[in-house]
Amino acid sequence: MDDQILVINCGSSSVKIAVFDSQGTALVSALAERLGQRGARLVPDQTQPVTLPENANHQEALSASIHWLQESGYLNGQPSAIGHRVVHGGETFQEAALLDDDAIRAIEACADLAPLHNPVNLEGIQAARELFPEVPQVAVFDTAFHQTLPRHAWLYALPRRFYEDYGVRRYGFHGTSHHYMAEEAARRLGKPLEQTSIISAHLGNGCSITAIRNGLSVDTSMGLTPLEGLVMGTRSGDIDPGLFEFMAVKGVPAEETHRILNRESGLLGISGQTSDMRNLVSAAREGNEHCRDAFEVFCFRLARYIGAMMVSLDQLDALVFTGGIGENSTHVRARTLEHLTLPGFLIDPEANENHGSQLDGHIEAASSRFPVLVIPTREEAMIAREARALVQVHANPRTNRH
Repeated sequence: MDDQILVINCGSSSVKIAVFDSQGTALVSALAERLGQRGARLVPDQTQPVTLPENANHQEALSASIHWLQESGYLNGQPSAIGHRVVHGGETFQEAALLDDDAIRAIEACADLAPLHNPVNLEGIQAARELFPEVPQVAVFDTAFHQTLPRHAWLYALPRRFYEDYGVRRYGFHGTSHHYMAEEAARRLGKPLEQTSIISAHLGNGCSITAIRNGLSVDTSMGLTPLEGLVMGTRSGDIDPGLFEFMAVKGVPAEETHRILNRESGLLGISGQTSDMRNLVSAAREGNEHCRDAFEVFCFRLARYIGAMMVSLDQLDALVFTGGIGENSTHVRARTLEHLTLPGFLIDPEANENHGSQLDGHIEAASSRFPVLVIPTREEAMIAREARALVQVHANPRTNRH
């Protein structure tokens, strides 16, 4: 039987799955979408969509998806391990963890820190354990990579009891992507990871930026929840917390304000039309003022955070763009770096148009003070690698994981 790793990433209304071979190559990935709705379907990256049971829940979708993987020959019997993305590990998990009953209880205990994410992550874990009770399963946490933040970077200026009693602090997210960026940037720059310092900008529907010094996360934009930081697709990013009282006086309760900040703000809120950067740029170029505002605010806030991240570094080997927007939006990269000429970031227009594909990811001009890279993220590959490594260590405790 081939040594295969199954990766499962459960969202609120979707399940993303992928299968990796023993060399870490993705054999297939697929997205089960519209869960709990009519028209639930599995959308593979290589074939036509597959209809799922009507109003399928996460367990039904996962079961049907795995059956499809096996029937299609992508998954040969049982995988050797299963890796799960889990959004929040609190302070309990500083690295990937083998999923036993104690680990699951600890993830449940973090649910109040990520109420929209951890419960559905746990649904995927429970479903996979029922489908493959003999297969070792591993949780890889979005927050784990950021557990190396220095105290001054994660401590909020709040009464100390908020942290001591409730765990209120900055945790950071997208850690798997930022971890991959650190390793891949070091490889492309020809430097050891422990000597490489970068600023990693993960830009998609969710956006975050991280300062990585000598391979370790030392500052990041997201905080207690994924709402803090950059402007995102539907999330506001940084906002004056006085907004809650202001809106309450206007008759809008805190719960509704919180929902609006997460679901109706960001690019969607400013433009009033779309959270998709491609559509936004197109409308802005056609003269839509609201879409132009959204684009400009997004790029300015990103540039401001890039400058802020430099405070945590004693050297900068590269600025790295990744994620759906970071990898594909020529306009976002160009406009953002126009705000950063004083620090010395200069872009090569032709390389930027090619997304750095001809230059091993480099898009900086020859006179730029710092390299600028475009690197596609491979979060599922990192989860597969972490799962494989941890299972091997568990099978042979004398094995040095690192």
